[in-house]
Amino acid sequence: MKKLMLCICCILLLVGCAPAAPAPEADEGRLRIVATVFPAYDFARAAVGDGAEVALLLPPGVESHSYEPTPADILAVQNCDLFIYLGGESDAWVDTILTAVQPRGETLRMVDCVDLLEEEHVEGMQAERGHDREGHDHDEDEHHEEPEEDSHGLGEVTGMDEHVWTSPANAAEITLAIGERLAELDSARKEAYRENAEAYAAELTDLDQRFEAFFDAQPSRTIVFGDRFPLRYFAERYDLDYYAAFPGCGTQTEPSAATIAYLTEKVRAEQLPTVWYIEFSNHLVADCIAEATGTQTAMFHTCHNVSKAEIESGATYLSLMERNLEVLQQYFA
Repeated sequence: MKKLMLCICCILLLVGCAPAAPAPEADEGRLRIVATVFPAYDFARAAVGDGAEVALLLPPGVESHSYEPTPADILAVQNCDLFIYLGGESDAWVDTILTAVQPRGETLRMVDCVDLLEEEHVEGMQAERGHDREGHDHDEDEHHEEPEEDSHGLGEVTGMDEHVWTSPANAAEITLAIGERLAELDSARKEAYRENAEAYAAELTDLDQRFEAFFDAQPSRTIVFGDRFPLRYFAERYDLDYYAAFPGCGTQTEPSAATIAYLTEKVRAEQLPTVWYIEFSNHLVADCIAEATGTQTAMFHTCHNVSKAEIESGATYLSLMERNLEVLQQYFA
């Protein structure tokens, strides 16, 4: 945060010392959209077609929770026509920027486009240690909580879950909201924006129905992640029972022995064929559980960010989630 404030101060000093200049115009009158994370970037690309410029702030392969904007990023936010961001814990830095630099365009928060759920600690999940969600330091022992053998179902609510895009149904709603906001900003192309957004939303709705049909055909809907679990909206949409090593915005990478033991026993008891992990994970926890239970591991792509190779190959939220469905069909049952 100190580095961010220093960048902002330098930018404000430079702007303050320079003569007033008009805001840069988009090429050929096209809107400029800036998105913080890949889902927002992808939904905006789908809605604009070739009618606007869309930029992604989060570099490929970078962990969103540790991302710090550069001076160029801050200026891009200040000068764009529409800034789309998540509105959750992983981009808390956005409020600091928006307060300091006063962007000339409009903003849209993804969390405002759908009904929100609360992030939860489910049974067996590793508790956060060393700091709380507000960043206050605590002793190691204060936050070390072992799984309770007699607990059932969902545990402690820890706050709003920001991973709203992980449900294809939500992705469709967010895409439509972006299309509508673009139509308001550029009346000359409003019909194109709306039609583009509706077309992509229809594909996402079809994907949602295919996920639903897949899970409806399964005798069990239990899934275990030896990793963080940023898929609360996905699990809620398809009525999945989930167990994981860490919550979706968890900062830890090393679970306690009790957490690993609990998840290992859950895989055995439920006779699950696969332990799951997410993209950019070292999947050591998943590997450990799989080795102990004689099962396999597989990756579920949350689409929070993509690799350089994925973005260069033209990956979209739709293509990545379709791949997830294919992997589920291969490894889930």
